[in-house]
Amino acid sequence: MRRIIEVVAPARLGTGFRRLLGAYWTANVGDGIMLAAGPLLIAWLTDEAFLIALAAAVQRAPWLLVGLYAGVVADRFDRRRIILVTNTVRLLAVAVLLAAVATDLVTVAGVLAALFVLGLAECFNDTTMATLMPMLVPKKDLGLAGSRVMVGVMTINQLAGPPVGAALFVAGTAWPLAAQVVCLGLVLVQLARLRLPPVRRDAPLPGARTGVWHEVREGIGWLAGHAAVRTLALTILMFNVTFGATWSVLVIYTHDRLGLGEIGFGLVTAATAVGGITGALLYGTLERRFPLGSIMRVGLVVETSTHAVLALTTSPAVALAILFAFGVQASVWGTTSTAVRQRAVPAHFQGRVTSVYLIGMQAGLVVGAVLGGVLAQVGDVRTTLWFGFVGSAVILVLIWRVLPQIAHAGTDDED
Repeated sequence: MRRIIEVVAPARLGTGFRRLLGAYWTANVGDGIMLAAGPLLIAWLTDEAFLIALAAAVQRAPWLLVGLYAGVVADRFDRRRIILVTNTVRLLAVAVLLAAVATDLVTVAGVLAALFVLGLAECFNDTTMATLMPMLVPKKDLGLAGSRVMVGVMTINQLAGPPVGAALFVAGTAWPLAAQVVCLGLVLVQLARLRLPPVRRDAPLPGARTGVWHEVREGIGWLAGHAAVRTLALTILMFNVTFGATWSVLVIYTHDRLGLGEIGFGLVTAATAVGGITGALLYGTLERRFPLGSIMRVGLVVETSTHAVLALTTSPAVALAILFAFGVQASVWGTTSTAVRQRAVPAHFQGRVTSVYLIGMQAGLVVGAVLGGVLAQVGDVRTTLWFGFVGSAVILVLIWRVLPQIAHAGTDDED
């Protein structure tokens, strides 16, 4: 058992990291279960497509409403206290929803309200949680630590969680909610034992401007003035647009182009998740053997090629193989880009810069999904896929030369 723990979370990463990793993985169990159970609950209450779609929208809305403010809160206040409060709010929201389901008092409006509260709490929680890793782990090990978090996301949240959530829902409507309550309770126990080092926050100079919007502009200004981090943020935004476009039509693609029927999208998701797990497990070896700039270049070449291969093929085997490769690169590239940002950004700016990144990621996916739907409606599924390829290729050409510099941003600073 000790050997397994050492492989998953090496002792050199510290006890704090192990507790944080445990909280991440436990949270992903509950979140993965709710990934399937949430939409099923709404569909159980109503067959109106607008209300079902609204369930996803209300959870994303807080990012657009208060995402930047969440970054200010993470930089201004005690981060340990923030994550304890936000996870308590999440637990209470799910517990209230569970009580409503168990007593047959649940309504669509009540579920939507609970989902909005969950989305609001997750906005503050996820922004703050993203700032903790560089507080606990040496800069040189941030990539390895991030890959261990990624294993949990891919394995538990995306691969195992949804089927378990669906099975629990079939067994009884309240069971997935009860499982989420238990998971959030365990998360709180683990986070309560977490100890964080203090964050140095410079006192404002006499007469200096203060306030939320000033701090937001400060964070955006720091990002805009750091060439590597700025380019990385724009790259993630634009590649999320092309990815969001392709992913939005994959359900249609697997049915119409691959002829896989109802099981198609499940196979696609599974192939991508398995690739993601593989990439996360291989990350430490790849980081030791290859330059980070080369890893980033190869990853973006794989992502760009994925759109083209999907547009050209009607073979399920070829499509699943390229999506497995895409899952590997998504895991490796996501881990690398996160580590690069965490190394480069000063501790007292982590919350604000992270919030800009997370908002950009959400915005890119939303814009991409809309564009993907419009292009598929005007042309067909392949029109969307070719848009993904051309858009990704143009971005890749523009950033190709600077990727090695981006990859090593912050590595020359002291830990």
